[in-house]
Amino acid sequence: MRIAINARFAGLSQAEGYAHYTRGLVECMAELCPDDEFIMMYDRPRQSSAMRGSNITEKYAGPAARHPILWKSWYDVSMPLMARKAKADVIFSPDGFCSLTTSIPQVLAIHDLSFLHFPDGISPLYRAYYRYFTPKFIRKAKHIVTVSEFSKADIVKHYPQAAGKISVIYNDAVQGFAQVDWKIREQIKEQFTGGMEYFLYTGAIHPRKNLVNLLKGFSWFKKRHQSNMKLVLAGRMAWKNDAFLQLLSTYKYRDDVLMTGYVEQEDMFRLTAGAYAALYPSWWEGFGLPVLEAMRSGIPVITSAHSAMEEVGDNAAIYVEPGDPEAWGRAMGLVFKDEAYRNVYVDRGLERAAMFSWKRSAWQLKEVFSAL
Repeated sequence: MRIAINARFAGLSQAEGYAHYTRGLVECMAELCPDDEFIMMYDRPRQSSAMRGSNITEKYAGPAARHPILWKSWYDVSMPLMARKAKADVIFSPDGFCSLTTSIPQVLAIHDLSFLHFPDGISPLYRAYYRYFTPKFIRKAKHIVTVSEFSKADIVKHYPQAAGKISVIYNDAVQGFAQVDWKIREQIKEQFTGGMEYFLYTGAIHPRKNLVNLLKGFSWFKKRHQSNMKLVLAGRMAWKNDAFLQLLSTYKYRDDVLMTGYVEQEDMFRLTAGAYAALYPSWWEGFGLPVLEAMRSGIPVITSAHSAMEEVGDNAAIYVEPGDPEAWGRAMGLVFKDEAYRNVYVDRGLERAAMFSWKRSAWQLKEVFSAL
């Protein structure tokens, strides 16, 4: 079978969610299915490392799809042409967009519908594109996969035409997230916070991530506990952060907040493993990958109730109402002052994380392709 992959995000130098998802699935499928051919289709010269696998080949055709007008050109002209020349049997598109012009069967991955639930989190032009084209993509796709039962229910609720052709295939964390011993933790803390313990948030600095309430919760914690604890915010600066930046500029505990910007993957492994606990306050997620990354790294997780995080974390995470800053502060305090309580969630997290596997997910996706 020849499987063409929309690799638009997998080729970027700064890998984030879609890139990790694409690479994790494709590299595992290539290993598990050596008789199949995987064609990576890029919209610009690849900036990242090459995908691992002797049965993985690469194709490139512009234009670089940086905004909706160029999206339309690339998905409806360039991508189908590359797939047709490669004699692809199926196209897999992992970023929620697909071609409306090709006759090759397509499998579309939709991770969540955050553009419907938090429309102010993206620009008006992008929002209009998502709203107009998503139902068309869903009708066009031969099959749809998503990353949680939560997202599946939400997609079917808003787009009933997806019912009957949608499957759940879970994410996994990038290989490299792992628990470390106390000596390495001390080295990591020295590297990032001058030896101080720290809470860690991983993800973009974006309104949907609920960081204003996280800062308020950290204030509640600092006022009630004599602690040198730091708060590390690890992620790129995204869009519409005026409220967050305004609060941070006058924040009483500004010296205890470290903003790293984008963190390269190897440093992210260390930064996560060295944290005292992970904080993931997002209002809405289709999966919530940082929850799984933290559990795999052997650190307790405090995250938002509702959304998909409860499905990912099950009984292995501490859940907080996302809009309640005091609840965030109390949860931080519990983890900080009760080592036995903290260790319960470390152990549960490691056990829960072992239930997710790229190999299992890759087999499930290959079965979807084979059934078309």
